[in-house]
Amino acid sequence: MMLTPVLVLQMILVVAGLSFIAIFSRAVYRQHKANTLDLRQSWKAAIVGLVANFVDTLGVSSFAVMTACFKNFKMMEDSKIPGTLNVAATMATYTQAFLFLGAVEVEPITLISMILSSVIGALVGAKVVSGLNVQKVRIGMGTALLVMAVLIIAGQLKLFPAGGEAMGLEGNKLLIGVIGNFLIGMLLPIGIGNFAPCMTLVYMLGMHPLAAFPIMMGAAALMMAFSSYKFVKSGAYAIDAALMVNIFGVVGVLLAVGLVKSLNVSWINWLLIAVVVYTAISMFSSYYKALKQVQTNESSLKQAA
Repeated sequence: MMLTPVLVLQMILVVAGLSFIAIFSRAVYRQHKANTLDLRQSWKAAIVGLVANFVDTLGVSSFAVMTACFKNFKMMEDSKIPGTLNVAATMATYTQAFLFLGAVEVEPITLISMILSSVIGALVGAKVVSGLNVQKVRIGMGTALLVMAVLIIAGQLKLFPAGGEAMGLEGNKLLIGVIGNFLIGMLLPIGIGNFAPCMTLVYMLGMHPLAAFPIMMGAAALMMAFSSYKFVKSGAYAIDAALMVNIFGVVGVLLAVGLVKSLNVSWINWLLIAVVVYTAISMFSSYYKALKQVQTNESSLKQAA
């Protein structure tokens, strides 16, 4: 068997996945042995995991879906939500990356360079973007995504040529793709997801929209390898929910991958439009919620004074 870059990435994912299973299984066993593993409400987490990771494979953030469910159904303390999200999404993310790397053949140099640029961007961003005004980033990204949605719709309606069938980039386009994905990766530490921006980037560079799936999933899986281990060791997560989401999240991914692969280019482009518009609305919603919270806090301080 020829050792290709894709095969190397898949081997890394298998090793990372097995390592996570071993570490997480020990944590679950310790909780079970101590009689502190509570699975009475596990059916809720199972449903959340299946649905969240099904839509995540289609491009709608599983973190957003799980956060809303965890909070609204009061499934855990708010302080445990960040850790639970990272630990619970691990196996589904590995599965997505492994399957899309094998199913969607992106040109190797394009694939590896854009995955690595996103990961490096996230690592750099963790140190650099902490000082950014998150509210301004939300407005800027939301506006940019809406503009991109209009352009993609225009392309779908044949008002001007857009998108393409290419599964790789070269020359200036590759450079733009690498720099663009690096910048997209930098925004991950402040909660700006990379799926819609990455999918829009490859579309505007003339690539097949499916090419975004292994690029985005591969980058997410490599970053997950670091974050999930940290939270498992710290114990700052709800282990019962994480267990069920890891199991049923993989089921959701397997159901959705077949659907994505069966879609033609036109349907994938419409899916991209839906995801981009949804993400833009989420940006504006987060902006106004944060703004309202600031106004509420200021009002409380004035009353206290």
